[in-house]
Amino acid sequence: MGAALPAARTAANRLAAAVDRAQSGGVDDVDRRLEEAIGALLDRRRRGGSICPSEAARAVDPDGWRELMPAARAAAGRLAAAGAVEVTRSGAVVDVALARGPVRIRRPAS
Repeated sequence: MGAALPAARTAANRLAAAVDRAQSGGVDDVDRRLEEAIGALLDRRRRGGSICPSEAARAVDPDGWRELMPAARAAAGRLAAAGAVEVTRSGAVVDVALARGPVRIRRPAS
C-alpha cells in the first residue's frame, strides 16, 4: 500500500496541475504535446475523420492518459479557437468548455 499512496498523490498532482492550466489558460510542454498529438492524429485520419481527445492523451502518456483528459479537452479548445479544428458532440460543433460528455475533434470543413 505504501507505493500506491505516492503514485496516487502523483496522479492527483498531475490532474490538479492540468485542471489549473486549463482554467488559467496557461500552456506548458504537456499542453503543446497534446496539441501536436491532436494534429498528428488528425493528419493520419481520412478527410472528414475525427478523433477522441483520449487518443491524444494516450499518445502523450499511455499510462497516465486519464489524468490528461482535462488538458486534452483544453488543447482541443485552444486549437478550435485558433480555427485549426472543430470540436463536436453528436456531429454538431460545440464549445468544448461547455460540452458535457464525450466529444470528437475534426478538421474544419473547407
